[in-house]
Amino acid sequence: MAFAFVIAFLNQKGGVGKTTLSCNVATALALSEARVLLIDADPQHGALTWQEHRATPPLFPIVGLPTDKLHREIPTHAAHYDYVVIDAPPQVNTIARSIILASDLILIPVQPSPHDVWSAKAIVDLVTEASTFKESLKTAFVVNRKITNTAIGRDVFTALGNYPFPILPASVAQRVAFAESAALGQSVLEVDPTGAAAQEIRTVTHALLEMMTHAEKDRTGHRHEAAR
Repeated sequence: MAFAFVIAFLNQKGGVGKTTLSCNVATALALSEARVLLIDADPQHGALTWQEHRATPPLFPIVGLPTDKLHREIPTHAAHYDYVVIDAPPQVNTIARSIILASDLILIPVQPSPHDVWSAKAIVDLVTEASTFKESLKTAFVVNRKITNTAIGRDVFTALGNYPFPILPASVAQRVAFAESAALGQSVLEVDPTGAAAQEIRTVTHALLEMMTHAEKDRTGHRHEAAR
């Protein structure tokens, strides 16, 4: 039986771009001919609303599952997909814990501001706690809405270095293209595939795939050990 790889964009702070990254990365994966399912676990249903504004057929399905039983329900929904991308809610609650249990890779979007770096501690603590029960879980920060050519845009990488998780070696800048494409229910990869925003999403997705290669080895190893 094939196992879908589960990627979650998780941070208890709102407005860090979880939905933007979820929808755009899911699109990048779908455009690579992978079978993708996006789960909208946010009670505000940002991803579902995004797709409702779309005038053309969707590239992948979106399912609303804002439930603390998500880790139990995902196997049923994910059976026929290569990747499951989860857009998480902006709270450290039982849904967030369920998402961590369901995931193979947790990505924590952080904006380049001191408040975002400080507030990341709550989600870092939650993921660290969960990691003791799920040794194969991979976690990384992804810098989002970076303002290019600024000191604070560079300093965020140093500040995040105080946490135990690595920083994805690719970041996404603050660009109008993301808002403009979202208004159409599309990704920047569809609206302007040769633009800077689209290239950033491709680079982030490539970095995720690199992390997933290592995570898949760990995950497969743990399954083999469990089968003995």
